[in-house]
Amino acid sequence: MGAPPPGDDVYRRPLRDALGCVAVGPGWHCADVGAGVGDVTLALADLVGPTGRVYGVDRSAAACDELAKRSAEAGASQVVPLVQAAEDLELPEQVDLAYCRFLLMHVAEPYAVWSRLVAATRKGGFVLAQEPITSGGRVGGVALSMPDVPHPDVGALLPGYAIGTGCTIVAAWAEAPAGAGPGPVAAYLADLTGVDPGDDPIVLPALVTVVAQKPKTP
Repeated sequence: MGAPPPGDDVYRRPLRDALGCVAVGPGWHCADVGAGVGDVTLALADLVGPTGRVYGVDRSAAACDELAKRSAEAGASQVVPLVQAAEDLELPEQVDLAYCRFLLMHVAEPYAVWSRLVAATRKGGFVLAQEPITSGGRVGGVALSMPDVPHPDVGALLPGYAIGTGCTIVAAWAEAPAGAGPGPVAAYLADLTGVDPGDDPIVLPALVTVVAQKPKTP
């Protein structure tokens, strides 16, 4: 596989493993929905190469502008930023892979957005979602809570979403980075919550990965 996401991405291992499950390669057309400034978009661009295409979709025009800048600096002309809400997802073409991470937890109707991802994928293509179970996180042994997020534990529902839309589950698992004291796990939690955990032991929310394949026939 090509370049992984940046080193400060503490969830980079499940992303690497997930992309390996579908063997993303040269010439693929992909969509990174809820792309932000494009860390995963650029990782996908490296995998698909100049003959592929990656749509970096985000509702924020500022994020898409930054993605366009980063893509130009990287010489990744295969990246196409699109300003679009996930709830209204309509790509110029169906793709081989539709991907999202930490997206469904924030939308009003996550199953509807998952269905949009499936619709955006060609027959036999893949939908790959990575969403958390935030209540499984622990700081100093105390349960982590994110009550302001509409669907903080949506990761637990992903396998059902796949089956409900007629997809086949290729792989599904959960993975939670852990640590204690200064380091990337503590820095990630501080950025997420605005609170420095100090030297407390940390288990970040489990990230549920589901790799689903759309049927090849109706």
